[in-house]
Amino acid sequence: MTAPEEKPQPLLKVVKGTPDDHQLAALTAVIAGLASAAPAEETPERRSEWANHARRVRRPVQHGPGAWRASGFPG
Repeated sequence: MTAPEEKPQPLLKVVKGTPDDHQLAALTAVIAGLASAAPAEETPERRSEWANHARRVRRPVQHGPGAWRASGFPG
């Protein structure tokens, strides 16, 4: 005994109205285009300034009052 063949369910179903072939084709094209479109670009994740390689390139720390503040991460 074999299992009864199931009919695949349609992807689109017209619930109200009677669209013609051109309207259905346009609707199908729009939905297919939206489904295959690339996802919206997300905002890039912000990196910590501690990991910023540009911070390594700076002038040497000057000697004098307040030099200890400048020796750490410049804020």
